[in-house]
Amino acid sequence: MTSIRNRSTLGRFPTVNFGYEEDKEKETEEAEEAEENKSQKENSCQQWLWKVCPCCCPKPNDDDLTDTLIIGPGDENPKDSTNNSVTDDDELEELFLRVQSVDLMKSKSGENRTEHHTDLYQSENCIIRRGQKFHILYTLSRPFNPNTDKLHLEFKTGPLPTVSKGTHVIIPLVEELKGNRWEAAIVSQTDKSIKLSVNSPASAVIGKYQVSVETSNSTKKSVFTHDSANDVYMLFNPWCKDDTVFMNSEDERNEYVLNEIGRIYYGTENQIGVRTWNYGQFDDGILAACIFVLEKSGTPPSGWGDPVNVVRIISAMINAPDDSGVVQGNWSGVYSDGNAPTVWSGSVEILKQYHKTSGKPVKYGQCWIFAGVFTTVLRCLGIPSRTVSNFSSAHDTDVSLTTDIYLDENLEPIEHLNADSVWNFHVWNDCWMARPDLPEGYGGWQAVDATPQETSQGTFRCGPASLAAVRNGQVYLKHDCPFVFAEVNSDKIYWMKNADGTFSQIYSEKKVVGHKISTKAVGSDERSDITHLYKHAEGTEEERIAVETACRYGSKAEAYSSPTAEDISVEVTMDGKDPNMGEDAELTITVQNSSSEQRNVFLHSQAAVMYYTGVHKATVRKDNTDLAMLPNEVRVLEWSLKYEDYKGHLIDQAALMLTLSGRVSETQQVLATQFSFRLRTPDLIIKPIGKAVVGEKTAVEILFTNPLPQVLKAVIFHVEGLGLLSAQKIPYGDIGSHASVSITEHFTPTLPGPSKLLASLDCKQLTQVHGVADITVEKRSS
Repeated sequence: MTSIRNRSTLGRFPTVNFGYEEDKEKETEEAEEAEENKSQKENSCQQWLWKVCPCCCPKPNDDDLTDTLIIGPGDENPKDSTNNSVTDDDELEELFLRVQSVDLMKSKSGENRTEHHTDLYQSENCIIRRGQKFHILYTLSRPFNPNTDKLHLEFKTGPLPTVSKGTHVIIPLVEELKGNRWEAAIVSQTDKSIKLSVNSPASAVIGKYQVSVETSNSTKKSVFTHDSANDVYMLFNPWCKDDTVFMNSEDERNEYVLNEIGRIYYGTENQIGVRTWNYGQFDDGILAACIFVLEKSGTPPSGWGDPVNVVRIISAMINAPDDSGVVQGNWSGVYSDGNAPTVWSGSVEILKQYHKTSGKPVKYGQCWIFAGVFTTVLRCLGIPSRTVSNFSSAHDTDVSLTTDIYLDENLEPIEHLNADSVWNFHVWNDCWMARPDLPEGYGGWQAVDATPQETSQGTFRCGPASLAAVRNGQVYLKHDCPFVFAEVNSDKIYWMKNADGTFSQIYSEKKVVGHKISTKAVGSDERSDITHLYKHAEGTEEERIAVETACRYGSKAEAYSSPTAEDISVEVTMDGKDPNMGEDAELTITVQNSSSEQRNVFLHSQAAVMYYTGVHKATVRKDNTDLAMLPNEVRVLEWSLKYEDYKGHLIDQAALMLTLSGRVSETQQVLATQFSFRLRTPDLIIKPIGKAVVGEKTAVEILFTNPLPQVLKAVIFHVEGLGLLSAQKIPYGDIGSHASVSITEHFTPTLPGPSKLLASLDCKQLTQVHGVADITVEKRSS
């Protein structure tokens, strides 16, 4: 049929028609006119949208138009999604850079898995830990040209990845990796392949990421995606110092992260039984099951970078009552429609069954089952953890922080009031992390409990409660310290009903709760008693102070007499500068009696080495002092920490904390204060030798004096300066006790102007030693 466009050609020749051609031409003209009107109408609508909502419907700029090419792993000959005339040119098409394949280097024996300590996972996935670099190998359509080609990676996790929430990460290509941020750099290039080194921050969201890579130039871009088999699993990193779950001891990491077999204790304090438990955190499918547990919680993945938040989520998800969690508890003795709790010998079957059934709670469990599964999930995700058993474990139901027994006038138990109980044993978990949300000194081991006993913020979960806070009765610190404190150190108080319906306290037992708190020892199958981490020795003054401090925040504060006066004050000060490393630390403790009566004061002091994150490392000194204070007397005590006390424990920032606690005999006033201080490390002295001129060799002298009365072994100096010299390591060897050394470093400046030369010293015995010198580089004379 002849179109309207060809009429001029036909019209050159004489012809005869019978009218149908004109009708058809008219019909075609009407169709084209309708199409044109439709196009104009759409354009008018589009223009209206541009005016009303330019952010949602931006007006295109002809200069900014690009072609986007989406390439999957099976697309060998991808085609452009537009018909731009430029892309029709085969030569330009060949020149455009595209990603053809990706290798996440996820072999269990490869460098990514071995360096990230994930080679034990029986999975073919790419499994890495945050805060540590990993490598990706890309095969391209042609060699990469950094001058014209652009490339960046994108990591997405969760159902609604968002850049602002850290769940959609755009990773730029940089020239040099700086660390502790999302970044990528080319570390090697061979023909059409490039190997990228990728960094992630130590605070990155953990979970399963989808990975894509985008290549582009000024007019076009191409996105390469790959299937779920190439998803990246990001875990917490106890090997990374910047991660809040960092654990310094290699032996403890091997035990609390990498060990798949544990021991769980049960019975009574006089007859302790033990059973072996298969955590199996590296078994095939367990990592996927653990991520499923997080996803099933319905919590936003943006919060999965904080281990405090993650352990609270998992604590709730291990039990079933309010969120269809992993294990359904049953203490009835009737288990016909499931497995008796005593049947289970490990976590693997439980977690796999829960995952396979898309989140149907597994029947049945009791406290050691909840704890065993909890340990598996935490270790699998990279949080150091252990299973803990407490004997004669109290269950406080009314936040009194006491275990209350109510009796009638005839000393018979009032059953409906006696909700509190003492279990023969109870099993929960400790997990290891810094607590930046708490004051310094409360990081380290945290108690968490997945057994559904009491709700926390409306959900059956418990913790993380700092063991340091529990030990000292500081139950006002989050999370759930009152409940954990009552489990291990509550007094058992007997109340008798009076004729008027009120109750009076008639008797209390102070040593019946919290005995032989046990966990598997590091590196062996022996039982390790960790009671001292949860409470002071039973009956000591420190333990009594902790109990009374805690109970003042409970619902039955009247069970303990309040102080009749608070007229004693204590203060810790330090004169002058911070003490030098290798010297004794001198502090002053001032105790003042502002009353007109004599006061007898018991004072307990404890010095501890701290990580900079606030995690307690080691107690280095303890003292007890009895003071007889005269009326209105001010007593000044000199307190000294000897080098011998701390020399084997110092780390990183050389931070220490002095904790004072005490009691006034006459008034029962409780005293408490903490004082943080650090030891000053020496500076490196850097002295320029001669002028610094571009292109001419010059030198500096680096001076250092060992402040310690011991030999520094295998000392290494690090020197670098922008425009002066690239980073250099200078192995030096040993430096004797109090010895002074001098080294000379030569370099040739490359850039004129002011710069800084940085130097630092590294050895096992001494860290945080550094120095800086201002260097002004002159231009070379003509």
